[in-house]
Amino acid sequence: MKPLKLPPCSLRIKDGPGGKLIYDRLRHKYVAFTPEEWVRQHVVNYLTEYLGYPPGLIQVEASFRLNSMMRRADILIHDRSGLPVMIVECKAQHVKISQEVFDQVINYNYNYGVKYLIITNGNSHFTGKIDTATHTFVQLEQMPGYETVICDEP
Repeated sequence: MKPLKLPPCSLRIKDGPGGKLIYDRLRHKYVAFTPEEWVRQHVVNYLTEYLGYPPGLIQVEASFRLNSMMRRADILIHDRSGLPVMIVECKAQHVKISQEVFDQVINYNYNYGVKYLIITNGNSHFTGKIDTATHTFVQLEQMPGYETVICDEP
């Protein structure tokens, strides 16, 4: 895989019966090594090692029902009381971050009602905060640290 615009990290990769596998340290198991998983594992590393997000408060592939269909948020981050505060949507490097991707994450947020959204393909990162007073999306310059996110909660 090509390098990402995220800090490099040490990831465990091995051959499996159906192809390569990558170790997910949050789920404590090897999963299929896909281009999206490559991005997700780098994002998880960045969130935990550089931005102070507690691994125990990060849920990977959080399942929920949306209009009678099962969906999965790539990364869902919780505050210390267990309430969701951020959704992170990871795409493979070759996937362009389009309006369709933004719409996907906004639809996911109808279920969770978080204040922070991140969309990334490992090279382009879009971070935003939902202003609940005006119901608008304010783009942020960078991904916020965990303390910033939880201190911003009402």
